[in-house]
Formats: sequence, C-alpha cells, structure tokens
Amino acid sequence: MDDLARHADDLAALPPSCGPVRLVAVDGHAGSGKSTFAGRLATALGGAPVLRLDDLATHEELFGWTGRLREQVLGPLSRGEHARYVPYDWAERRFGPARSLEPAPVVLVEGVGAGRREVRPWLAALCWMELDRETSWERGRRRDGVGLTGFWDGWTLAEARHFAEDPSRPYADTLVRQLPEGYEWSPGPRTTAGANRNVTHGSQDAPPY
Repeated sequence: MDDLARHADDLAALPPSCGPVRLVAVDGHAGSGKSTFAGRLATALGGAPVLRLDDLATHEELFGWTGRLREQVLGPLSRGEHARYVPYDWAERRFGPARSLEPAPVVLVEGVGAGRREVRPWLAALCWMELDRETSWERGRRRDGVGLTGFWDGWTLAEARHFAEDPSRPYADTLVRQLPEGYEWSPGPRTTAGANRNVTHGSQDAPPY
C-alpha cells in the first residue's frame, strides 16, 4: 500500500465536494481493475467506504442508475447524513436488503460510468483506469467464465454506446495504470488541459438536487 499512501493523502486534502464528503470516482472499462484498485485505495485511506455501482445497476438498466444514486446516496451525503441504498442482487434479479454508507471524509464510488456528466459535479476527483477496452473486456470475460458470455456480449455494446455518448476519460484528474507491483499515477486529460475544476455541489452553478 506504500505506493498509494501519498496519493491517498492528496485526495483526503481536497475540498469536500458532496456536503462534508470528498467523493472520489474510479471509472474505466469493465475488466480494467477498478474494484481491486478501489479496494486498495480505500485501505490506504484508512478504510474509506466504497460504493460499487454494480449494486445500483440492474439487468434492465445497466446505466440507468443515476436516479437511485442521487436519491439514495448523493442527497443524504450532501446533507451530512448516512446514505441508505438498496443493492441489486444479480443472481436473484431483485433489490435488497438495504445497506448504509457513512458520510466519511472520503467516499469512493467505483464502476463503469462513475465519472459520467450527471455525477461529475459531485466529485472531488475522478480517477480513470488506463487500460484499453479490448484488453479490459478480455480480462473480464476470462474472469467471469463462459457462463456469462451472453451477458458480456450485451454489456460490451451497452458500454461502448455509453462512453460514445458520455465519455469519462476526458474529464479524469488522474490516469491510473496497474503495474506488476503497485500502480502508476499520471495527470489526467482534465489536469493537463488546464481546465477548471468542476463546480461542486452547493455552489450557485451546481445542478439542484
């Protein structure tokens, strides 16, 4: 975890972006290593909560979870309250039971589309896993096995459509590349372009909740 300690400190020093919370997104293609990275970063942050967007998506709404995220998570956190969200059970194809998410100093939100335009105004930082989609998808298919081939066929079409309409990488503050040991961090397109930081929730230009 030593390679993440300094970056964790930098994230913890950012201004709050969602009420008292510094919401940090980990985005990238399916199979790019987001979950593993988010788990390690959470540990480097001293046990930061991690919201996995797989818990808010469904078979029918692979990217239709923004309403649930706003109502169940972003709204409560922005008020300094515990969020209470209802995760989706991918095996049973139904929601429940509810889980709690505390308004910790840093909360990670991990998943494909975590840096989409409807979420960015609430973010303190956006990390993008720097792995091309073909390699990512191949890793994901190999991880999940032949039993989920049909799901992956549909997923790749949906993901490609999503990022074509609502790309995250151009707005990333940091590009994260997995190495044989640890991670390499480099400035993201938003940083290198010198763009202003997104307006955080609570300012006059932020979208109303």
